[in-house]
Amino acid sequence: MLPILLSFRLPLVGEVAFPAYFSLLTLGFGVAMWMTWRESKRIQLDPELIIDTNLWMVVWGMIGARVLHLVADGHLQEYVDLCLDPRKVKPVDALVTFCSEASQCGYDYLCDAATHSCYPPQDCLRALKLWRGGLAYYGGVVFAVACGLYFLWRHRMPRGRVADLSAPGISFGLFFGRMGCFLNGCCYGKPTAAAIGVVFPRGGAAWQAQLDAGLITRAQEAHAVHPTQLYEALACLVISLLLYFLVRPNKRRDGDVFAWLLILYAVARSIIEAFRDDDRGVFFGGVVSTSQLISIPLLLGGVGLLAYLRRGGRPGPVGAAPGP
Repeated sequence: MLPILLSFRLPLVGEVAFPAYFSLLTLGFGVAMWMTWRESKRIQLDPELIIDTNLWMVVWGMIGARVLHLVADGHLQEYVDLCLDPRKVKPVDALVTFCSEASQCGYDYLCDAATHSCYPPQDCLRALKLWRGGLAYYGGVVFAVACGLYFLWRHRMPRGRVADLSAPGISFGLFFGRMGCFLNGCCYGKPTAAAIGVVFPRGGAAWQAQLDAGLITRAQEAHAVHPTQLYEALACLVISLLLYFLVRPNKRRDGDVFAWLLILYAVARSIIEAFRDDDRGVFFGGVVSTSQLISIPLLLGGVGLLAYLRRGGRPGPVGAAPGP
C-alpha cells in the first residue's frame, strides 16, 4: 500500500504530496483524452471539440462519482463528523493504534491525549477535496455520459461516432484508476486463503474493517484478501483492448463499440463485486451492492442499443478502424 505516490518539500510552499489514487486517476484521464484526440481526425471529427467534450465529462464525472460516494457508500456522516467532531472519525490509515503525540500518527493526524488514539484534524471542506479519495465509479460514469450527450447535442456532433471513439479510452482510464485504488488500499476484497490473496498493512482500511468485525486483534496483521482492485484493473485493460482491436475495426454501425463497453463492463463489474468486502451500499441483506444494481440497466442499455442499431443505425464511417 502506497497512499502517497510522491512527496517533497519546496521553499515557501512546504510539503507537496501526490496521492497515489488521484495521481493515477488523473493519468488515466490524460491517457483517455490523448487516445480520443489522436483518433478524432481519422474519423472526421473536430479534435478541439473532442478535447472540450473530454474536459467537461471529466468535471461532471468527478462530481457524479463524489455524489454517489456520499449517497450510496454510507460516508456522509463521516464528512459531517469531520466538520463537527473529528474524534468520532476512525483513523483508517494512521500509522499506530496507540499514540502519545501527534507525530506518531502520521499524515496530518492528531492524537487524543485522553484515549491515546489518532484522529484527523477538523475539516469542513473535506467533501470537496476529491484528491483525498472517495469516488464511486458508477456515479462518475452516469454523470459523465449525461454531460457528454448534452455536449454532443449542443454542438450537433454525431453521438454514436463520438461514443465509439471514447469507449476504449474510458475503460483504459479506469485501469489506471483501479491501480490507484490498490496503492491506496481501498476497494479491497473478502478474506481468502488463495495464493493470490494480498495482506494490506496495519492501520489500513482492510485491517481496520477486520478489527471492527472481530476477525483480528490489534496485535495481529490483517488476513489476506482478494485484490479486487487488480481484478477490475485487469478486466478494464482487457475490455479496452477488445474494444480497440476487435470490436472497433469490425463494427457495423456507429454506437456498436460503446454498446459493447456497457455490456462488458457491467458483466465484469457485477462478477468482481461478489468478491469485494469494503464499505459500500448494499441491498437485500447485503447480497446485492449498489454497483450490481446499476449494472443491470447498463447491461440492458447496451443490449438494447445493439438491437436498435441492428434495426437501422448509422453505418460506421470509412477510416474508423485503427491504424497500424
